[in-house]
Amino acid sequence: MAIALGAMALLGASPAPSPSPSPQPTPVAGEIPDAVTQHTVTINGTAYAYTARAGTITLTNEQEQPTARMFYTAYTLGGDSASRPLTFLYNGGPGSSTMWLRMGSFGPVRVLAGNGRPSGPPPYRIEDNQYSLLDKSDLVFVDMPDSGFGRILSPKLRKEFFGVDQDIAAFGQFIQNYLTKFHRWNSPKFIFGESYGTTRSAGLAKYLLDHGISLNGVVLLSSILNFGLDYGNGEPNATGDWAYVLYLPTEAATAWYHGKIPNKPDLATFVTQVEAFATGPYLDALYKGNAIPSSERSAVARQLSYFLGVPLSYVLQSNLRVPYDRYQRELLRGQNVVFGRLDSRYTTYGLTPASNEGPPWDPTDSSIDAPFTTAVNAYLRDDLKYETPLPYRPNIYGIIGGQWDFTHDRRQPTNVAPDLVEAMTQNPSLKVFSANGYYDFATPFFATVYTLRHLHVAPALQNNISFGFYESGHMVYLSDSALAQFKADLGRWYDNALAR
Repeated sequence: MAIALGAMALLGASPAPSPSPSPQPTPVAGEIPDAVTQHTVTINGTAYAYTARAGTITLTNEQEQPTARMFYTAYTLGGDSASRPLTFLYNGGPGSSTMWLRMGSFGPVRVLAGNGRPSGPPPYRIEDNQYSLLDKSDLVFVDMPDSGFGRILSPKLRKEFFGVDQDIAAFGQFIQNYLTKFHRWNSPKFIFGESYGTTRSAGLAKYLLDHGISLNGVVLLSSILNFGLDYGNGEPNATGDWAYVLYLPTEAATAWYHGKIPNKPDLATFVTQVEAFATGPYLDALYKGNAIPSSERSAVARQLSYFLGVPLSYVLQSNLRVPYDRYQRELLRGQNVVFGRLDSRYTTYGLTPASNEGPPWDPTDSSIDAPFTTAVNAYLRDDLKYETPLPYRPNIYGIIGGQWDFTHDRRQPTNVAPDLVEAMTQNPSLKVFSANGYYDFATPFFATVYTLRHLHVAPALQNNISFGFYESGHMVYLSDSALAQFKADLGRWYDNALAR
């Protein structure tokens, strides 16, 4: 993106401009040449000159035949690049491109979208990102195969990529190829995944270690590592009650946000109270099932009614179990308003006031899809000068359909927590940062805490896991204040992970 260099230079000393990129091999047939441009961004009052590269890296099979081209954008500072930290970032889905992280989080630019409210129509503002991580690490944003401007080279090959293990192998090969192409094998290395990208990251940490690549750190944003803890999968007990326990703090935080908690306390203090209730009296009550004494049932129902901000009668009629999808409709029913799954700060009107189900869209998506899709196309094509006739695919959910293979280590439901355990145990210096939004129903924060606190690692290695909790949703960076706090937390964490 074009920057006013003169104004930026007044804000701080600028590192030396990035050297001219070295000549690249002639692209193979059908491959679009990389686009390389020069820019400046100001972070904490210091102007940083950086090189932006938009391009693809080709993956091959065991016969060295091309199978896919994965699209990426890389942002690197000048000087001795081989010694700079390097972070690979990606979204999840499975099926999502990485336009969300690329255009909203820690890259050198970000699009301004509605913070807990509708974004409205274009034009949208794309501005320099004062919260970029470029002051701590070079950044590579990677789109999963067949998304973004990347393509799997034949539809017949999609089954080679559409699965937990297949996807991990694709990203593993991408990283190896990138390290080779740009001489970054000895750089400190980090991976940063969001949502299903955290599933990928846990498996990828082990995969890379098995291929001789040791990581310095793993950032998990809005995690899901053990799918057995979600509704309907039946673990760790036969009735699936555990999900009600793990979703309760997110439900209560949502009631707090929407003004349904009397004498509103501090959010962090309130959430701590909910967590204690969830893993104590509430879990005990659910375990007892129909054998629960009526007095205990009434007491637990009253406390649930308070934490959820819904009538006592509704809790009792629900048998102490309020699924989050019905809770989305019930909390603000009197206003005919439904809150979002990805971020419960966002709301939409219901189509049928008396229905127990919300409309077939998420209000978070309704607010952010247009600005992010618009921004990624304008930015890549106009500012980074990547010239291609291909459409940018924000996601490939329609292409994947029901083809995604969720088998991992020959088992379902998917559980990659053991992969993270193995990576942390073999590499005891590996640091993990878990970032979580209080208003996230897609990957509720208490389920992440439960998973990470129950890893089968040595007690000393638990100290390598850090947590951040933010007043935002699944995409923490949609809140400006949460993004600022997130950046500050990550800045300190990077310094710690890189300390000798």
